[in-house]
Amino acid sequence: MSNETLLSRSMHAVWHPCTQMKQHEDFPLLAIHRGDGVWLYDANGNRYLDAVSSWWVNLFGHNNPRIKDAIKQQLDTLEHVMLAGCTHEPVVALSERLTDLTGLGHAFYASDGASATEIALKMSFHYWRNSNQPDKTQFISLQNSYHGETLGALSVTDVAIFKDTYAPLLIQSAQMPSPDFRLAAVGESAEDFALRCAEKLEIYVHENHAQLAAFIVEPLVQCAAGMGMYHPVYLRRAREICSQYQVHLIADEIAVGFGRTGTMFACESAEITADFICLSKGITGGYLPLSAVLTTDTIYRAFYHDITSKGFLHSHSYTGNPLACSAALATLAIFESDLVLQQNQHTSTYMYSQLQQRIASVDINIVHLRKQGMIVAFDVQTQNPNFARDCYSKALAHGLLLRPIGNTVYFMPPYIISESEIDFMLETALTAVTASM
Repeated sequence: MSNETLLSRSMHAVWHPCTQMKQHEDFPLLAIHRGDGVWLYDANGNRYLDAVSSWWVNLFGHNNPRIKDAIKQQLDTLEHVMLAGCTHEPVVALSERLTDLTGLGHAFYASDGASATEIALKMSFHYWRNSNQPDKTQFISLQNSYHGETLGALSVTDVAIFKDTYAPLLIQSAQMPSPDFRLAAVGESAEDFALRCAEKLEIYVHENHAQLAAFIVEPLVQCAAGMGMYHPVYLRRAREICSQYQVHLIADEIAVGFGRTGTMFACESAEITADFICLSKGITGGYLPLSAVLTTDTIYRAFYHDITSKGFLHSHSYTGNPLACSAALATLAIFESDLVLQQNQHTSTYMYSQLQQRIASVDINIVHLRKQGMIVAFDVQTQNPNFARDCYSKALAHGLLLRPIGNTVYFMPPYIISESEIDFMLETALTAVTASM
């Protein structure tokens, strides 16, 4: 089937996410036929380097044989069974493995990041209710935060284009100053700025802790805010503040977990453990939908009761799907066998150093070049109000799938990307940026 036929059918049948559909009247969809490694291919054989890991989910490349084989083997045994009243080997094994990695336990599963956020918020609220502290019903998050687009998740999100339309439907929350170092005063270090923001957090928590259930935070990188990066000292202080005032700390590691920031989980950089951790995206290597929330034994025990209504009665039809759990187990096995975190250090260093060299040789006004693990980003100072769209289009014309966030260009490729592929990615991206100014 031709790309043109598929595009026409898609426009008539599919409502695409995060999209103003009318724009696709003159801005064609990209029709993908297959994937292999870091590359995506259309029906005409044109290929595109997936510089954004297909919305940050793909870790080890498209068409990865080990993850595929794990799914195939599981498919011959058990495709799905409800997790209410039943259990199975893949979900038990994955839960045990996640406990080993996070220091938290009793994994509760869903299928996407927003659902994981909902689960953590509800668990925190319900814990305080079960613990005879029913006044603790409010939540706080960071300015410019993003935690998903279901109503609870959107209530603690602070990105206007996603949130403002639905404001009448949302629960109220308060946003704390973001430690994103791009917001620091001239000459102020990232660490000093993070500590200054943490002081403001402490003032608010001190004054409102009797009503606060939890503080939810994206550790180290606020991705939807344009890859806003900050010093890990903020997380250490947030952990101390939340512990002191009996407020839960929820770590939203949906986008930054599984090696994206350099360590397996971003909280490790601050040497802290949150009360809840939300996981998704890379958990299955980008193969099947899955998310998980893990928490402390103290929180779990507050729901363990003779009275049914004190239990956590949240549910999803495909919770703990065996195929998805098998993909996740295969993904975690690759981390171990291939020493992925160590290899990523070399890859990210090469990507950053090569980008530095290339930026120095082009006439573009670029600021805030930054790196956190396998995430590299910079901001472009331009007067073009359609910069993101133009840059995406021009990169695509040269075989590169980018997805700028406003004036931020970022790279979050699969971990298996080679040096020659990195060279192509950076050179093509800068060509597209220059042409979009």
